[in-house]
Amino acid sequence: MRRWQLTAVLGTAALVAGCGGVQIAPQPVFPKALIEPLPATIGLVLPAAQRDYKHEETRGGTTWAVLLGSAQQSFARTVMGAMFREVREFPDAAAAAADAQLQAVFEPHIEQYSFATAQETGGEYVAVTIRYRIEVSAPDGSAHDTLSLTGYGTSPTGAMDLGPSGPMDQATRAAMRDAAAKFMVQFGDLPLAATLAKGERVAGASPTSRADAAARSIEALPIRESRRRPAVPGSGGVSPAAAPSGS
Repeated sequence: MRRWQLTAVLGTAALVAGCGGVQIAPQPVFPKALIEPLPATIGLVLPAAQRDYKHEETRGGTTWAVLLGSAQQSFARTVMGAMFREVREFPDAAAAAADAQLQAVFEPHIEQYSFATAQETGGEYVAVTIRYRIEVSAPDGSAHDTLSLTGYGTSPTGAMDLGPSGPMDQATRAAMRDAAAKFMVQFGDLPLAATLAKGERVAGASPTSRADAAARSIEALPIRESRRRPAVPGSGGVSPAAAPSGS
């Protein structure tokens, strides 16, 4: 990036800081999944903490507030709706346990949200990492499995023409799309998918099985590749060199 461009980017960031903070509420749009849903009836639990999820931190004197509650609901409903024939939503596990027709209950959580600003990447792009934990329970509420996956997203600082928060908004949406794609592509390889496809109900796991499940993850790097970039904070040491850029 030319010096005058970098100065302009940092100057905009300074202006945002002077205003006291930045607040964004990303609204991801997920492409229609070209997959055949499993012939299963599952429960989806979205607790209040996830419906109102908010990440807030201060960087370089600027307070960033990322409101992810609405996006998290869209993520969960879109992914589960594409994966299974019937999805029934509940506010908590107790309500789901009262439904005798469920084969399993899924409760997705945003476990970590982290980002690198344009200032931290030298003014070239913004990067976002979102780590998810998906608790899978038997219909009676007993723990069955734990899945984890991480989505990566980037956006060039050229998106500043959409406003100072534009790149962060776009990078967040790209990270959610990346996570959704990973889950839909890789879930079918898990034993859990085979159980549900046969119309069976999952059962509670033993303590040993639950310990093994805690390490089960959907962690393949994104398919699309871009030029090499430094590691994103909170990415567990994985470089987003293959992180998709997107809006």
